[in-house]
Amino acid sequence: MKYFPKIVGDGVYLSPISLDDAERYTAWLNDFSVTSFLTLASVQITLHGERDGLVALSKEHSYAIVEKQKDELLGNCGIFAIDSVHRSAEVGIFIGAKEKRGLGFGTEALRLLCDYGFNVLGLRSIRLRTYAFNERAAACYRKVGFKDAGRLREAHFYGGKYHDVLLMDLLVEDFGPSCLPPASCS
Repeated sequence: MKYFPKIVGDGVYLSPISLDDAERYTAWLNDFSVTSFLTLASVQITLHGERDGLVALSKEHSYAIVEKQKDELLGNCGIFAIDSVHRSAEVGIFIGAKEKRGLGFGTEALRLLCDYGFNVLGLRSIRLRTYAFNERAAACYRKVGFKDAGRLREAHFYGGKYHDVLLMDLLVEDFGPSCLPPASCS
C-alpha cells in the first residue's frame, strides 16, 4: 500500500485515505475491541458500505494514521462538524491495530491533527467526546491539552449498562507551538 505523508510527525504521519484499505477498516469496525469505544458498536459495517464511507471521508479532513517507520496503517482520524463562523470543530480518532495501542501513536496523531486544525484551517476551538469507561482515550486527550468541558450523564448504552459521555475541548491558546513546517516565501 502506498501512502502519501500530508502531516508528518516523529513516529506517525497522516495520509489521505486510500480506498484500498476498505477491507482492513471493515475488519476493524466490526471488532468490538475497536468499536466499543466508538459510536459504531451497534452498526453493521459491510465492505461495500465502508468503501462508500471512505469515499465520503476522503472528501473531508479525515486521514489515515500511518506508522512512519513501517508505512503501516494504524487507524484513522479526522476533523468534522466545522463551524467556520465560530471557528470550531469536532475531532475523532481510533487506532484499529490492537498491537499498536498504548504506544503513543494516537497521541501524536491527535496532536498533528489539532495542529493542522489550528494552524492551517484557522480553528479556535476543537472539541471531542468519549465515554467515561474509555480511560485510556481520556488520558491521551489530556496529554494533547484537552480539558474536561462537561458530562452527559448515562447518555451511552453499551454492555448492558448506561455510561456517561465526557465532553472535552481544546482552545488554540492552550495548544502550544505548531510543529508544521514554516511557510517560506520564494
